[in-house]
Amino acid sequence: MVATSTAATSATVTLWQRTAACWSQAGGPWSARVGFHGLSTTHREGDGTTPEGLFGLSSAFYGVAADPGVHGSYHQLVCGDWWDEDPASPEYNSFQHVACGQTPPFGAQSESLWTNTVGYQSFAVVSYNTGPVIAGAGSAIFVHVDDGKATNGCISLPPVDLKTVLRWLQPGQSPHIAIATSSTIGQL
Repeated sequence: MVATSTAATSATVTLWQRTAACWSQAGGPWSARVGFHGLSTTHREGDGTTPEGLFGLSSAFYGVAADPGVHGSYHQLVCGDWWDEDPASPEYNSFQHVACGQTPPFGAQSESLWTNTVGYQSFAVVSYNTGPVIAGAGSAIFVHVDDGKATNGCISLPPVDLKTVLRWLQPGQSPHIAIATSSTIGQL
C-alpha cells in the first residue's frame, strides 16, 4: 500500500507475489483510503493515522456478511462481537465476544464490530501491535470496505476490490502488507 506522502488520506494497493526470487504483480492497483491524519511511524491509539511499516496479516477474517471465500478462518459477526481498544484492558487489541446487550468490561473507544454494516462487511486484520501488545500503541488496524471517507487508521478498499484481496490471501504463505509512502516503500 503506497501513499504519495505521510499527509495523504488516499493510497494505492497492489498485490505482489513471489515465485522463487522473482516478484510479479498479482492484482491491482486499486484506490484505497487510509487514516484521516495520513500515515505515521509513531502511530498511537486514536491519532487518526495508519501505521507505516511491514506487517503480517492474521489468518482470521471477520465480517457482518457471509464468508466471501477466504482461505483462513472466517467469523461472521454477531451482536456482542467487539474489538477491545481500551489500552488499560488486559485484552487490548483483540477480538472479544460479550453477551449481546451486555456492557463489555473494557471501555475507551472499543468497537462494536457487528454494528458497522458498511465498513465491516468483510475484513482482514493487520498484525499491527500484536507481539508483544503495547498499551496505547494502537489497535484495530483492518483492511475493510471503503465507506466513502478517510479511515480512523485502517486501509479501506471498494467492496469488489476488497473481495478480490480477501480471496487472494493465503494465510499459510505468511502474507504481509507494506504500508509506506512512495519515497519510503523501498526501505521496508
